[in-house]
Amino acid sequence: MRKSPGRSGAVKVQIAERRAGRDVVLEHVGTAHDDAELAALMAVARGKLYPGQGELTLDGVSPHPAEGQPGAVDITSKSNAVLWQVLQAAYTDLGFDIVDDDAFAQLVLARLIEPTSKADSLRVLRELGITHASLRTMFRSLQRAQERDYRSLIADACFAHASSVGDISLCLYDVTTLYFEAEDEDALRKVGYSKERRIDPQIVVGLLVDRNGFPLEIGCFEGNKAETLTLVPIVNQFRQRHSLEGFVVVADAGMLSATNLRELDDAGLHFIVGSRTTKAPVDLESHFRWHGDAFHDGQVIDTTTPRHGRTKAGASDPMVKAEPIWKPEHDNSWRAVWAYSGKRAVRDNRTLTLQEERARDVVAGDKAARMPRFVKTVSGSRKIDEASLARARRLVGLKGYVTNIPASVMPAAEVMSSYHDLWHVEQSFRMSKTDLKARPMFHHTRDAIRKRTSRSCSQPSRSAATSTPRPG
Repeated sequence: MRKSPGRSGAVKVQIAERRAGRDVVLEHVGTAHDDAELAALMAVARGKLYPGQGELTLDGVSPHPAEGQPGAVDITSKSNAVLWQVLQAAYTDLGFDIVDDDAFAQLVLARLIEPTSKADSLRVLRELGITHASLRTMFRSLQRAQERDYRSLIADACFAHASSVGDISLCLYDVTTLYFEAEDEDALRKVGYSKERRIDPQIVVGLLVDRNGFPLEIGCFEGNKAETLTLVPIVNQFRQRHSLEGFVVVADAGMLSATNLRELDDAGLHFIVGSRTTKAPVDLESHFRWHGDAFHDGQVIDTTTPRHGRTKAGASDPMVKAEPIWKPEHDNSWRAVWAYSGKRAVRDNRTLTLQEERARDVVAGDKAARMPRFVKTVSGSRKIDEASLARARRLVGLKGYVTNIPASVMPAAEVMSSYHDLWHVEQSFRMSKTDLKARPMFHHTRDAIRKRTSRSCSQPSRSAATSTPRPG
């Protein structure tokens, strides 16, 4: 509804709708030449806008007083009470109110609404109509977080919540990176492996979640830290914090190192990690000898794999047709489960065909590129590595899993389904990077960055940082 002054001083009363940045008149109600006519036309227009809706009047106050008339109500303040109450209720339900710090809670909840700096968070809170702490108090929140060890309090709350709604018998682990728009490295922010081939300083963030993706433990490492070196410290940190013994740790193939598996096993923990396809020829040597390259959709082979990649000790015996049954007392091997999928085979073949075409274009000189897969240099000239290509074709459709859980405790199907739950970790990272905006991060000291990443358990951090999932 709008009032539009006419040329003669009369006022047009119209019902209009805002479309594409302009007012579109839906109905002309009438033209008023004095205040009485204007009030009458405004009442008619309101009736057309809200037909059949009754109104409760305040004592002595008209529900729609004319401008300048007694009874007009001035709005002195406003607040988005419902949104704030919902966020506070969730914060409390998760147990994060164990951190008795209103300024910290306001920073966390304000960033859920809009990812911005500590200073600008005050604007967000003001726009919500929330009475907030002072700017200096907000700045001191990270110092208090360090001194009072908020990280442990939040981790305890996360553990209590996950234990109350499910179980933590199986935990999933993965890593991501946060890069900084900074020119120089320091003791924490280092140039390291980047999926996007960035040369910016970064940190490595490790996250342990329950089977539903709820965060349990988080840690950050130097940007040049190998991802295989992050798993055991995070798991041990989690175990010691909650005095836990046996549970299952699930991680992708990037964590498959002999040291990691040995340390987890020595600690009395079970593990399920993805295996690299290049290990299949050794693990499945007996199958290839007796059955050739033939696999059927959904086929599962339960066998063993050497604990140390450069030796065949612990591998299945190709002279024996039956696959060996792994037992915990086997010192030279782990249990390996291999599964074949027709759908995966189609996808793998498509990828290999594209890689082969690229390799042949490079060898023919049609494309100038770095050495791609399936190209080798012989006597100074590039040639197709036919043997590697044939070997890769032979293994399409296969996916492997390595574990120290006996088949009598966990059948192969459950091993595979547990591993596939890893998408929950990726979902948690994706949520922190998109919905909760892990970037940008406005911190540059080690303690501030560590505390900021720790807040990811309650909500994700900035010296302008962004995150990139590590390849799995």
